[in-house]
Amino acid sequence: MHREMRPPYVVDSEQKYQEDYKKSVDNPEAFWAEVAENFVWQKKWDSVLEYDLDKPEISWFGGGKLNITENCLDRHLEQRANKLALVWEPNDPKDSFVRYTYRELHTKVCQVANVLKKNGIQKGDTVCMYMPMVPELLVATLACARIGAVHSIVFAGFSSSALADRIDDAKPKLVITSDGMYRGAKEIPVKRIVDEALDVHCEHDVTTVLVVERTNWYIHMKPGRGKLLSEELKEVDSHCPAEPMNSEDPLFILYTSGSTGKPKGILHTCGGYMVYADYSFRNVFQPDESDIFWCTADIGWITGHSYMVYGPLLSGVTNLMFEGVPTFPDAGRFWQVIDKYGVNQFYTAPTAIRALMAAGEEHILSYNLHSLKVIGSVGEPINEEAWDWYNVYVGKERCPVVDTWWQTETGGIMISNLGKTGVQKASYAGRPLPGVQPVLLAQDGSEITEDNQEGYLCIKHPWPSMLRTIYGDRERCKNTYFANYKGYYFTGDSARRDNGLFRIIGRVDDVINVSGHRLGTAELENAINFHENIVESAVVGCPHEVKGQGILAFVVVAEQAKDLSDDKIKLEVTEMLVEHIGAIARPDKTVIISGLPKTRSGKIMRRILRKVAYGEQDQIGDTSTLLDPDVVNEIIEKFAAQNV
Repeated sequence: MHREMRPPYVVDSEQKYQEDYKKSVDNPEAFWAEVAENFVWQKKWDSVLEYDLDKPEISWFGGGKLNITENCLDRHLEQRANKLALVWEPNDPKDSFVRYTYRELHTKVCQVANVLKKNGIQKGDTVCMYMPMVPELLVATLACARIGAVHSIVFAGFSSSALADRIDDAKPKLVITSDGMYRGAKEIPVKRIVDEALDVHCEHDVTTVLVVERTNWYIHMKPGRGKLLSEELKEVDSHCPAEPMNSEDPLFILYTSGSTGKPKGILHTCGGYMVYADYSFRNVFQPDESDIFWCTADIGWITGHSYMVYGPLLSGVTNLMFEGVPTFPDAGRFWQVIDKYGVNQFYTAPTAIRALMAAGEEHILSYNLHSLKVIGSVGEPINEEAWDWYNVYVGKERCPVVDTWWQTETGGIMISNLGKTGVQKASYAGRPLPGVQPVLLAQDGSEITEDNQEGYLCIKHPWPSMLRTIYGDRERCKNTYFANYKGYYFTGDSARRDNGLFRIIGRVDDVINVSGHRLGTAELENAINFHENIVESAVVGCPHEVKGQGILAFVVVAEQAKDLSDDKIKLEVTEMLVEHIGAIARPDKTVIISGLPKTRSGKIMRRILRKVAYGEQDQIGDTSTLLDPDVVNEIIEKFAAQNV
């Protein structure tokens, strides 16, 4: 085994955890400096950490120079050049898979990096990607990092309007997309969505669109803008030196929903993100040299960034990339892929686990899954029933279940078991990783030290991969994450602690966690309110046995639309959400009411709507401050009628 696969900072025992955690709290700078020594630096840092959480200003490994792709690719070439770096499994199991060794992946990344440079992309420029899960997406991500371009990847399930919002905010010079994509039994015209975003919705002008040929469908190419990647590759060579990057230079922007309508462009930087993506990957999943790691997340989400691209490649494992969905062509697809490749570490979402659990055990019992060593969960708290099923049927009660808690903003896993280290307890994420200092705060900002008390989950010391800002809006970053409690990062989640183990309860702001994807209620309401027949709306989360939380929309219909049927209104609400945000925002329930519960100052009391959504009508409390208290009874009745 190469030393790099199990460097000295990998926690492999309870004693090691206790020692490293104490060291990381007592002297964080010395702890992280020791970890960072294991990477290739073009110039070593001058200072490990400088920070002021009130501004916020955070700098890790200041003065250091590096390129993350040298650590993902170049440093492996001496001993792992012919080792498989990437295996791509297509949507349809009848199609051929694709494999790249570390040498081949290095060559591909350099070639695409040269294509970007040929098309005018320089260090500091932004490149947007809207693509299916094909190898070219991973290659293009690394190609951006190779030349110092900032990548902004948008999940290829968002609508053209939502894509345009992100393009207008990030202002990329170039967009990379594909002609089309396959997702289960669906065929999706990806290039057409990009064209609609650029030609109909965008204010920002994108000069170049590079197109990957996935489906070989006919596509319209706008003269001077559209170019086939395959043709561009013919004109470049495979030599591309890694651009020297300062530790605090931007690496990527990734958009996540917040409690206000506009998505937040979370900005991560090169040095600290690299160190923590590697550190958290190795410690949580404990890979050995010959292991095959599979994270099912799309690269359009932070899980895909950290544990589909960077974490596995930094550690030198073989990384599996999957284009399809867990239920196509049947609900045994995940298990078929695990057995086909001998997957050792498997990382997926509770939504997928619940959907496969609901499909029945007959889809899993014909697979042996003997290769698995660690199974993980990500995106939302996993309920106990799903945890037990995952543990028994997938892990065969011999694989540790790492139930990971983290966020787009944190850049990497913050709370989890580390392989077999730590106590497994269903519905509890586990303990903080070394270097992570979580606390529970009461509403007044005091720390809660007793067990089994609910509080606001906050972090009281910087960690290397934390967000640096919201792109283009430093004040919003401060107000969202650092102004609630002075000297702390506010996660927006509530949690409990029991004997050192953290249980995540859920969001405390106006964000719904749908299948592990955060959607801001304000963004959803804005989309609905665009409709001429809707006066106003309020959206809350509701229980959903597969997705965890569903979307429940309460809408008030305009006078001129009173004659329209409820079914037509509900269909139009769905269409507005799909058009403006994407299919992920399709509401699970829409309730038509005559008015929303508002205070006399006009504020919508969403607390009341949440109580109704969760069947807690008897806990609504005092409604005397409402402008029209009678509307609450109507809401309860209309909601109950729809759920009969």
